[in-house]
This record gives sequence, structure tokens and C-alpha cells, in this order.
Amino acid sequence: MKKINLAITGCLGRMGRQIIKSARSDKNFKIVTLTENRVIKNNINGIKPCLNTIEAFKKANLIIDFSVPKCTFEILKISNKLRKKVVIGTTGFSKKEENLIKKYSRKIPILKAGNMSLGINLLMFLTEIASKSLGDRFLSKVFEIHHKHKKDHPSGTALMLGRGIATGKNKEFYKLMGKKYLNKKSFPYGKKINFNSLRKGEIIGEHEVAFSSGKEIITLNHEAFDRALYSEGALAAAKWLNNKKPGLYSMRDVLNFS
Repeated sequence: MKKINLAITGCLGRMGRQIIKSARSDKNFKIVTLTENRVIKNNINGIKPCLNTIEAFKKANLIIDFSVPKCTFEILKISNKLRKKVVIGTTGFSKKEENLIKKYSRKIPILKAGNMSLGINLLMFLTEIASKSLGDRFLSKVFEIHHKHKKDHPSGTALMLGRGIATGKNKEFYKLMGKKYLNKKSFPYGKKINFNSLRKGEIIGEHEVAFSSGKEIITLNHEAFDRALYSEGALAAAKWLNNKKPGLYSMRDVLNFS
């Protein structure tokens, strides 16, 4: 297999650094570009980080983006001009921004996932099944914990799981979205999906979906111990996307969940 020339955005972020580490040990990739949203003086692994420009991405076949929404759209605008493939792990998009990503995917292949891990994507699949099976008799809620540095809440993964609940009920997610709590010790179930986010320490990620009928509670959960599972998932997504036509894909497509 010919090596994929890879560009990594947000290269100084937690995920950016982890993807660099994982890609260096994967023979399928050659890192050709690293970018940040500010000028960086020092080289990283022999590469001078640069800003998100057309020139920066010319040598890349594919871009892995773990940044912030503003930077993601800079990258998508450039990728659209250069016809580059993009794996998006950035979270915190609004509904309007989600729709804009769909528009870009008509011209270029995009794989977007709030979480790249096999376990989380299996959890979402099981969430859909549970939601469909339990029906409206059960109320639901989503709880997540991340490190104190994480800015957005609920996490992209928590929102993914919320979408899983909505999909199981065959309802539109944004109409089912309930209240969003931050750092609450407890929070209620509701007819809409309530979320609670806890930020503390250096926790990589914990997620729980709970369903309650008032007489019983069913919980599905996942805990991450190593950030490498996300970077390895992102690289697996990149390999899968490399030969795909324009469209908007997810980790479910990569993992062939049906």
C-alpha cells in the first residue's frame, strides 16, 4: 500500500500530539504537514508547524482535524478547493455548522465522528437498539466525565449517544434535546434527553447512558484509559476514507455496523 501523505491540524493539542505519535509508528502514513492556529517557532518531529493555508495542505492526501469549529471550517474551505479528504474529530458544532459540513461532503469525502473508539461506537449502536426496544415507557439521560481542560460540554461523544437515543425512537435529535447540566452531583431523567457533564482531573473519558421506567434502570457505559485508542481509531478512519468518493461518513461505516 502506498503511504498516505497526512496533514494533522491542531498539532499541539492533546489529540494532535497523540495522532503524531501514533502515525509515526504506522507504516501506512507519512506526516507531511502540521498546523496550528498560531505561529509556532519550533519544529515538531522535523516538521515546521504552519497556519491553515492552501500552501500548507498541497502535499497532503488527507487531513485529520482535531481543533476547534472555527479552524475546522478554515480547513474545509481549503480542502474543498484542493479536493482533499478530511477526518473530523473536532466537537462542539452547532446545528447550522453540522448542516454546513454536510454541504462540503457533497464535494469531498468527509468522515466525522465525535469519538473514534471502537468501544464508544459499539456503545452508540447498543444505545440505539435499547432505545428502540424500550420505547417511550422509559425516560433517558446521558452522563459524561472528562479532564478539567475540556472546554465544550456536553462532549461530542455525549451528543453522539443522545443522537443514538433519538434514532432508536425514530425522532429528530434536536427536538429531543433536554437540559444541559455542568458539574452536578445528580440530574433528572426527562421526557427529553438531559445531559450532565463533569470536568475534573485528567480523566480521559467516561460516558453513561441510562434508561428508567421508574421501576427499573438500565445503564450502558464506557470508560477510556488510554488516549491512543482515539488516535488509532482516527488513523483507521483515515485509511478507510482514503479510497472513498465524496460523502459524509461515520465510524459506523468504518466498523460496518448495520
